[in-house]
Amino acid sequence: MIPLRDDRERRFFPVVTWTLVALCTVVFFWDRKFTLALGTVHFADLMMRPREVWLAITGRGDPFALVTLYTSMFLHGSVLHLAGNMVFLAVFGASIEDVMGSWRFALYYFGWGIAAALTQIFVNTTSLAPTLGASGAIGGIMGAYLLLFPANKIRVSIPWLGFATFKLNAWVMLLIWFLYQVCIPQDGVANWAHAGGFLAGMLTILAMGGRPAVLEAAQREGFLGNNSSSAEHS
Repeated sequence: MIPLRDDRERRFFPVVTWTLVALCTVVFFWDRKFTLALGTVHFADLMMRPREVWLAITGRGDPFALVTLYTSMFLHGSVLHLAGNMVFLAVFGASIEDVMGSWRFALYYFGWGIAAALTQIFVNTTSLAPTLGASGAIGGIMGAYLLLFPANKIRVSIPWLGFATFKLNAWVMLLIWFLYQVCIPQDGVANWAHAGGFLAGMLTILAMGGRPAVLEAAQREGFLGNNSSSAEHS
């Protein structure tokens, strides 16, 4: 399923969300000398490799590997990998940024990405396979979205049904996505990073006091308009 948009009205332009989309896109093409004919050229050493990070954490390896927990979030393996991640980021990130505020959203985004990477490392500490992509951080956005806006409608497109489009409740789509990560692992895909980021996003909302507390704080701080309640329950 490819999400196209949600039905939530937002008060502010999602600056951080679209900045992240732009940065990931620029880095992708910069890494390939602005052509799709090449693989990674400049930034291969900035991919995260679980074993190298694990050795750095335990004091037995190069500390530079810790930097890749961050840098790997901006790298993508193919144009489809990039496009898929950026679509999910744009659709779900905008609403979470709108509620949390831009600076707080940026901090949580990177926190969720690091939590996702650490989950993948914990599951497979011996792997030297390079891990890259924004999927773990985006998983955190989706986990937060599940708790904040479960009843929102998401318009989705199904490629294997001729790209037919229809609306789903957010909780249905997001739970299907999460269960797919856990129950149907795929070769070459860091499924546990996705799941770890998703759970980190949910735990963040719970640690902030849960849905009512987060939305009340957003209303108080001016991140939500007066008509936000009806949109949130739609």
